[in-house]
Amino acid sequence: MGEPERVKVGIIGASGYGGVQLVRLLLDHPYVELVYIGGDSSAGKSFGDLYPHLEHCFNLTIEKIDLEVVAERCDVVFIGLPNGLACDMAPTLIEKGCKVLDLSADYRFTNLETYTTWYKKERNDRAIASTAVYGLPELYRERIQNASLVGCPGCYCTASLLGIAPLLKQGLIVPETAIIDAKSGTSGGGRQPKTNLLLAEADNSLTPYGVAAHRHTPEIEQVCNELAGQEVHVQFTPHLIPMVRGMLTTIYATLRDPGLVRDDLMTIYKAFYRSATFVRILPNGVYPQTKWAVGTNACYIGIEVDMRTDRVIVMSALDNLIKGQSGQAVQCLNIMMGWPETLGLPELAFYP
Repeated sequence: MGEPERVKVGIIGASGYGGVQLVRLLLDHPYVELVYIGGDSSAGKSFGDLYPHLEHCFNLTIEKIDLEVVAERCDVVFIGLPNGLACDMAPTLIEKGCKVLDLSADYRFTNLETYTTWYKKERNDRAIASTAVYGLPELYRERIQNASLVGCPGCYCTASLLGIAPLLKQGLIVPETAIIDAKSGTSGGGRQPKTNLLLAEADNSLTPYGVAAHRHTPEIEQVCNELAGQEVHVQFTPHLIPMVRGMLTTIYATLRDPGLVRDDLMTIYKAFYRSATFVRILPNGVYPQTKWAVGTNACYIGIEVDMRTDRVIVMSALDNLIKGQSGQAVQCLNIMMGWPETLGLPELAFYP
């Protein structure tokens, strides 16, 4: 038997760091053909103009966004635009038979009033939005299998939710005690020039931001509510750390049963993620490092219990541009198409 016919894929908004990472992953994918790149600000340029290191293997011209052209040419469309734009495009693409994977926040919320409160965008696509599936495969694999529209979570939500999910699902913690301390490399801020991301500003400095007001908080809480079966409020604080790639979250929470020890939690986490190829539960006393995950679609999780305070401490590390963005979207595509989940996704980091 020959190879299956390749699925034709397009990307709307591929000029940023997540976009170029998505291009690289799709070029390595054996079952897809990347046939369209769209973006208004870069229209008319070749992709090699933006990223010369790819010119020898991929040099499509970036086209003005025309949904009729996109739908005619593509079976699957990734949308990598700023928040508030995908929701104006996805309904048309879905209506014309495309599968859509959105990398913004537009299709991550079940309650569009919550989305509007935090993202200041009124929505006119409620029917389509109601069909969207949250694209975290380790929690929603079965839903993703049958989806035509997937809202892929970003790096902070992925790292936080993979770390805390077993604790909430199994009722192991007092939910209101959960604190998530997260640190991300500067590539998470995108490619557009920003003063706080300049080398002179970001280097040799660790900076908290969005304190008590970061808009990923309600997204994290939405999934936590479902896992716990009750309303959950978490304390989430992100930080910018002076490195390009990588993310580390440290989650603290009070245990319901102070008799639980680390070995108990290790057993629970391994069982919870037994079918999750990309989640790596580390041995006792081993804590994750971002360097292990950079360049891969893996998430490394370490677990500790402080018997003195009756708190569990869970640490998760991932690559913010792959498992935290483009790689996760490709993982969702694989599930939607019925392909092996790991297809085209890197599992081993360059080290050191």
